[in-house]
Amino acid sequence: MNPTSAPSPAVGLWRLLRPLLFRLEAERAHQLGLLLARLTPPALVARLGTKGEGPDIARAPALTSRVMGLELPNPLGVAAGVDKDAEAVAFWQALGFGFVEVGTVTALRQPGNPRPRVFRLPRDGALINRMGFPNDGADVVATRIERLRQQDVLRVPLGINIGKSKATPAEDAAADYRRSFERLGELADFVVVNVSSPNTPGLRDLQTVEQLRAIVEAVQTPNQALTRPRPLLVKLAPDLADADALACAEAAVEGGCAGLVISNTTVDFTAATTATEGMSGGLSGAPLFARSTALLRRLRESLGSGPVLIGVGGIMDAASANAKLAAGADLIQMYTGLVYGGPGLPRALLRALAAARQTQA
Repeated sequence: MNPTSAPSPAVGLWRLLRPLLFRLEAERAHQLGLLLARLTPPALVARLGTKGEGPDIARAPALTSRVMGLELPNPLGVAAGVDKDAEAVAFWQALGFGFVEVGTVTALRQPGNPRPRVFRLPRDGALINRMGFPNDGADVVATRIERLRQQDVLRVPLGINIGKSKATPAEDAAADYRRSFERLGELADFVVVNVSSPNTPGLRDLQTVEQLRAIVEAVQTPNQALTRPRPLLVKLAPDLADADALACAEAAVEGGCAGLVISNTTVDFTAATTATEGMSGGLSGAPLFARSTALLRRLRESLGSGPVLIGVGGIMDAASANAKLAAGADLIQMYTGLVYGGPGLPRALLRALAAARQTQA
C-alpha cells in the first residue's frame, strides 16, 4: 500500500483552522503563518505541544542520533522553502523538529517569480509552486542568523540551503554559490547546495557531473579554510534518471560532500489526480512520495551506508515517515505535510516513530 494514498488528516485544532486559512490565497496564508510563528512565544508553543504529557517526545532517547558530527534530538526536520529567510527558526524547533533547514538563500536579494505562484491541490495533499527563490539575500539572512547565534536561541542544528541568483549567468554559477557560502557558511551547522529547483531558469542544467564538480569545488575552497569545515550536501531533483542522479551523487561525494538531499519538487504532474493543465512549477506532497522514495532507495543501495541521505518528498503521516527511513534515509524532512497536517503533526509523527523503534527493540 502507498503510505500516502490519501492526504494526511489535520492534527488537533488544525482541523478547525485549516479550512479558514485555505480560504486565503496559498502564499498569503503562508505569510500569515510565518507572522504568527514570529510573534508566538516559543515556550508557549512547546508547552502546548507537550500537553503536560511528561518528557518531551521531541527529545526522546529512542530518537536521538549523531549525523554529520551533529547531535540531533530526533530525525525529523523542516525542509527548505518553509522559512526562506530564517524568520521563525525558534518556532520550528519549539514544534518539535530535530533540525531546521532555511532558504533557499541566494547571494543577491531577489523578488522571485510573479504571483500567484503557489497552488494547493487538497484532493491530492499536494502543492505546486513556482516561487523562483524569493529571499532577502545572503547579507540580510546572515545578519538575522548572527542575531540568533548571539542570543543563543538555537537548540537544534541549523542548515542553510543556498541557490544560484537568477541574475547570475550560468557560466558564473560556481562563483555565485561561493559568494553565498562565504557569507553564510560559518553560521550554519550544515549547508545544502540546491541545483534542483525547477523555478529558476537553467538551474537544473547544473545537475551534470562537470557543473556540479565545479560548484562543489568552489564552495569547498572557503569551507575547508574554516576552523571547522561544515558538512555539505547537494539537493537533487526526482526527475533525473537514476543513472544521472547516481553520477551526480558520486561526483558530490568525491568532492567531499557529506551526502545528498533527496529530493526536490517534480515537474511531472502525472501522479496528481487534480487537473493541472496550464499549471507550471514544482509539485510537492503526497504525489511526490513514490518517485522521491524510489530514488532515495536506489542511491542508498548504490552508495552504501557512508553518505548521509536526507529524505524529503511526500511525508504526510507516520507511515510515509517510516517508509522514508526504511528506504535508507538517515534523516527526513517535511514541508507540504505541515501545510495539511498542521503544527501538531511533527510531534504526532515523532510519537509514532518512537513507538516503532521501541517495538523493534
